[in-house]
Amino acid sequence: MSSNDESDRKIILHPVINSLQKLAVYDLKDWLYIVGTNNEQTSFRLLRISRMEAKNLVIKDDGKEYSSQEIQGVISKDNKSGKAATRSVSAFGIVGFVKFMEGYYMILITKRRPVAAIGLHYVYKIEETAMFYIPCEAIRVSHADEHRYLKMFQSVDLSSNFYFSYSYDITNTLQVNMAVPKVLADNIEKQKDNKKRLWEYDIRSRPNRRFVWNEHLTSAVEDILHPDWILHVTHGFVGQSVLSIFGRPVNIALIARRSNKYAGTRFLKRGANFDGDVANEVETEQIVEDMGVSSWQVCPRISSFVQIRGSVPGHWSQDVTKIVAKPAISYDLSDPFGETAGKHFRSLIERYGTPIVVVNLVKQREKKKHESTLSDQYITDISYLNQFLAPQHHIVYVPFDMARKNKGSKANVLGRLARIAESNISKTGIYFCAKDTEQLQTGIIRVNCVDCLDRTNTAQFALGKYALAKQLKKLGLFGDEQLDFDCDCTRLLEVLYEDHGDTLALQYGGSQLVHRIKTYRKTAPWTSQGNDIMQTLSRYYSNTFSDAEKQHAMNLFLGLFKPYENDIPIWETMSDFYLHNPSSRKIPRLLRERLPITQWWGEEEVDNMSLAVRCRNAIVTPLTSKSPVDAYSDFHRPHEYTYLSTVFTFNMCHTIRDFAPPNVSDLSPFTVRSSRRREDVKGGRSAQYSSASSNTSSDSSLQESEEDEVKTECSTPTRQSAAEVPNSPWSKALPPIVKLQLPSPQDMSLYQRYVLVGKQATDKNEKYLDPEQLLMKTLDGSKDRYKSDVPKVSKASLDLYEKYVSKKYDTLGACIMSDQVEKYARYRNNQLFIYPAVGWDY
Repeated sequence: MSSNDESDRKIILHPVINSLQKLAVYDLKDWLYIVGTNNEQTSFRLLRISRMEAKNLVIKDDGKEYSSQEIQGVISKDNKSGKAATRSVSAFGIVGFVKFMEGYYMILITKRRPVAAIGLHYVYKIEETAMFYIPCEAIRVSHADEHRYLKMFQSVDLSSNFYFSYSYDITNTLQVNMAVPKVLADNIEKQKDNKKRLWEYDIRSRPNRRFVWNEHLTSAVEDILHPDWILHVTHGFVGQSVLSIFGRPVNIALIARRSNKYAGTRFLKRGANFDGDVANEVETEQIVEDMGVSSWQVCPRISSFVQIRGSVPGHWSQDVTKIVAKPAISYDLSDPFGETAGKHFRSLIERYGTPIVVVNLVKQREKKKHESTLSDQYITDISYLNQFLAPQHHIVYVPFDMARKNKGSKANVLGRLARIAESNISKTGIYFCAKDTEQLQTGIIRVNCVDCLDRTNTAQFALGKYALAKQLKKLGLFGDEQLDFDCDCTRLLEVLYEDHGDTLALQYGGSQLVHRIKTYRKTAPWTSQGNDIMQTLSRYYSNTFSDAEKQHAMNLFLGLFKPYENDIPIWETMSDFYLHNPSSRKIPRLLRERLPITQWWGEEEVDNMSLAVRCRNAIVTPLTSKSPVDAYSDFHRPHEYTYLSTVFTFNMCHTIRDFAPPNVSDLSPFTVRSSRRREDVKGGRSAQYSSASSNTSSDSSLQESEEDEVKTECSTPTRQSAAEVPNSPWSKALPPIVKLQLPSPQDMSLYQRYVLVGKQATDKNEKYLDPEQLLMKTLDGSKDRYKSDVPKVSKASLDLYEKYVSKKYDTLGACIMSDQVEKYARYRNNQLFIYPAVGWDY
């Protein structure tokens, strides 16, 4: 990442890549040894965990880096059993440590799957985890409630939409991740008289704690372990597809971050708590990256648009004791000064700036008041809060009764939402970054209905559709500001947002979306009505019978409830009100909360409020040496032998392969297709790589720790048979041209030697070896030293080449006339205008 200030000074930031991407756990009776290494297995670290503590966690990190031979020597020296140390489990990272009534458990990631690539950074989805009980069985003190707590904790399925990255901070937006930390900018500003014009730094981002779901699990070790051991896991949705614009690939990623504040299930978590944290708050970011640019460091071309969803801020709830389809909505606590709403909007202003645009999809008028109760209170709170703000910082309230506007066969809900999107995105803008250009998004658009599920997802799709057109236009890839609904580009985005909506609906409501985007477009087939009924019943059953247990599990997982000896167990508590409202027990109140009610936005003056917020919290150190993990090698993996069909970027959902109709000559993703939407897209390849259906996915890019173990020696790549080679995703679209054959044993042996030479050449911990020592004899028995004689060139050839370079003679030896020389010079400078000059703005 780079940033230019007002002068020609330049700051280059090198993100620190987590070097511990493969782990091996060794059980040495009294101690657990965890060996961590990078993908190339050139650097190792060691973690020791005592198994002789029944209640406490004793963990030691010496902070040293070892070579392969050194780490083997340390394990052999400390192994006093006399037997060879055996690997208990292999993993890709540590989620954290947790304790109930007995000893500590360690949670490891044993399977992972790449789901997105942003720049040179992979984002992984957790596919499988393992819990390892640390204390020895000989000293274990049993407790009657331990098994029930363990079962409740494991009911939070970590293989269901939990994500992490070794190098990219997915808890922060792209606009924040591309920023220069304020501490660093201020430091360079103080040195403005310095003649130095280039600064290079290593930077390790600190996560946004609101979206870190394993914060409680890592709290016991985060201050004593090296940062490379810590992974920050977020919950929500991540999906990515490829938009092909005449062969130029453009990646479209959708990242949804679910807040861990006031988190819970549908009917048990409504409104907001006393700190202004609302239920079902999700930050959705749409990232568009031009992959036609070869160098991320030199010329990144990327854009993002951020929007959020969340419940109506206020103390309201629904009575679920009565078995009815729509429980009555009631306000439990009167808030005449809008303090709760003020705290919520203050948090949004601190995180995103102004303006805050509120798109309220709740019903406005009803014969019998139900949803309209929320709308009436909502507009009252916003009107009260706005009277204390300057006009340029007012909260923009946009009511849109989506249910009423959808009545009738000729209703055009998406058209009305498109106009709302155009009007309000022009206020906030989008984030865009090119080589010498950067534009910030100011403020945020907040969308809500009652549940923040079906209607909200459709409205967010409409906002994302208009934002995508502006992003493509900024990148110079599209000339209009509106995308047609029936083009391949919009269909690809629709599939992403439906996967996004299904995933979030399952997490909060217990079922997939009931009313989808095509329901509001009036294009849903009549057969979908049966599916809608089944989803409604599934949601009703989940809310009635299983939400309470899910809420207990979530409170335990997030550390809101901590079990203690002789304390009431969580399943016997009557309410979790005090768990989610810790501020109600604070006496006296914090100084920050002593501000006048009329100054609800914070401590800064109303005229000094910033439009754009870009505060990045990071650890910055001057660049002293090359990072042990190279970003290019970490992303492209040149040291690994892989099939193209197993590479994630090759298998992503693609507009030409998965959306364009067969046998068409116009492959533009912006062409309006006359045929109906292909229904098999959602259930075909896109579903295979979506997070909503990833629990049963058999993706070839899935990485299991058992198949990718940490090794301390260079090993021969496993050779697969023809039957085991995965089918190419293009095999159905293109006929086979040539028959593919597996590499011969000689080629595999040559490749192995090539990898070994590369590792020895880049290993810092060992001396360079002579390549001739690594070469083996060829098939004919002679030793290949790669020697060749210098070619001999005759004097006549040199004279002819000299005349050719001086442009005096052509290849036939004939004299070139002066007018021909002039014409050639004009041709070389493109002054004959044979071809029109086409420039590309970077």
